[in-house]
Amino acid sequence: MTDLQAATGTSHFVEANGVKLHYLDYGTAGRRPMLCVHGGAAHAHWFDFVAPGFTPDHHVFSLDLRGHGDSAWADPHTYSFKIYAEDVNALVEKLDLRDFVLIGHSMGGMISLVYAATHPGRVGRLVMVDSIMLMPMDRVSKMREFGARPAKSYTTQEELIARYRLEPAETQMAAPEVIHRMAIHSGRQDADGRWQHKADRRVYANFERIAGVPLWEKVKIPALAIRGERSTRFTPEVLAEIRARAPQVQMAEVSASDHHITLDNPQGFVDVVQTFLRTGRNQ
Repeated sequence: MTDLQAATGTSHFVEANGVKLHYLDYGTAGRRPMLCVHGGAAHAHWFDFVAPGFTPDHHVFSLDLRGHGDSAWADPHTYSFKIYAEDVNALVEKLDLRDFVLIGHSMGGMISLVYAATHPGRVGRLVMVDSIMLMPMDRVSKMREFGARPAKSYTTQEELIARYRLEPAETQMAAPEVIHRMAIHSGRQDADGRWQHKADRRVYANFERIAGVPLWEKVKIPALAIRGERSTRFTPEVLAEIRARAPQVQMAEVSASDHHITLDNPQGFVDVVQTFLRTGRNQ
């Protein structure tokens, strides 16, 4: 079981950067804004279990990226880190977020880094969660192959939920009730009555390889890089490369977690982020 109970955010839709985006508002208005950005093939509910840990001090939002969750699929399928970052920028302007905390997991972490590097001024703090700074080419090739294959469909929602797995498969550490909640929000029924995943596979069809480390030269705000105890994405060597460009970046490790830290150990994730937000010290 998790230490935190899942929050039920209020759903909202907004036209931003030429696409209809969906986001969750967990409350509480009037407090410092916090915007959360999920990873590839995920959705806004990835932050359901950690949002309650932040709402006492923050007004927490969680975005469905284009082609994910309840946001629209792009047609033509325009998916790139730059476009995602412009979506974030458009949402930030629509909601008039200022001095806000930006949290991005995995692909969402890279998107958040691109946003912070190209749109300085509004974001106050950056938290990057278990992101790869340079995707290996063999993995990029596999992602592109995945994106070119037809999407699977299921007879019932129960079948989709039963077969739902987090990716990469070896990182699945979250409690069953947590994974079940993610699965419920991962599928939709089509016009033929069958069920399919909400994420647009074409996100990966032309997946780009982007180097994250050089972008840190443009990030001057306090920042935190988080890794899961069992994850290998943020190594000491990678952190050293980041700190050579952005000495203010801190690093934290969340115990009992792998890649999907907000699902594996929600309380541990909240604790390390809250420590970072409350200290205000650059290390």
